[in-house]
Amino acid sequence: MTAILTAAPGRVGAYARLAKLDVWDYYLALPLAWSLLGPALWFDPRVLATLALFGVGTVFVVASAVAFDDVTGFVDGSDGANYGPNASARKLARKPLLTGELTVVDAVRFGWATAGIGAVCWGVCVAAAPFALLWTVGLAVLCLVTAVQYSWGLKISYRGWQEVFLAGFGTGLVLCAVGFAQGAITGFGIVQAVLFGLGPLLFGVYSNTRDADGDAAVGRPTAAVLLSATGNRLFIAALSVAEIAVIVVSAGLGAAPWWFALAMMPAVLLRIAQLRRGVGIGDLLAARTLGLRAHRLTFVLLFAINVLGGWL
Repeated sequence: MTAILTAAPGRVGAYARLAKLDVWDYYLALPLAWSLLGPALWFDPRVLATLALFGVGTVFVVASAVAFDDVTGFVDGSDGANYGPNASARKLARKPLLTGELTVVDAVRFGWATAGIGAVCWGVCVAAAPFALLWTVGLAVLCLVTAVQYSWGLKISYRGWQEVFLAGFGTGLVLCAVGFAQGAITGFGIVQAVLFGLGPLLFGVYSNTRDADGDAAVGRPTAAVLLSATGNRLFIAALSVAEIAVIVVSAGLGAAPWWFALAMMPAVLLRIAQLRRGVGIGDLLAARTLGLRAHRLTFVLLFAINVLGGWL
């Protein structure tokens, strides 16, 4: 890690792009978790320190996961196939291994260094947290191991678990952060964690559809690879409907307030627009962008619901 910190400014930028620091959607789990804690804990110094440690660790854990993903994609040729010679310079810049700014050795060292720092941050978080119950510690370990092994070692994304990880990791981050801070989570909190986790999945499946040929060539069995074109469209539609169902059913069964579905309507409408754009029209890049916006809007709505509810 010392070599990384003392690298030339250009290489520091390359490492930042390797870590995908511009894609911060998983990091929103921390302010969402904070909002779920309620006014009594919002400004508790120990709680804030716990969330800060967990948040910093999360940045490093995600950086490790995406760095190893780039290494594997570069070595097996899937990134080269998916990005291709006609990719724009801005798009290629997101892959510093493809541009030659970093070597595989550089990226692997970075992956292990960031994984180690992330693990240390999370370990200190466990030691300092108000609560360190078995389920939160176990879930944090699971998040750490699966993130680092996403495309490295066990390569769980190459064994049919990519979609499960994309949703499960975000869900796990929210559950762990709340669990470390207050030791338990409400039914409404679980609903919000699941909705948060579905966000990365519902823009990831459009990327996977676009990259299906390259993934198939290297044996990466995403849903887009395993299913027919029609089956994949139905799969994406089913995921979108499932997210909306979580919102509606949770309100109907009492896990969420009766007005929850109405409050989430802007995100629901944006999700429907994404489905129309991607599945109906076939514009995968635009659908992915709408998915990012839907995820971020979902976060904003959930955060506002929690904060306003706490104040009122």
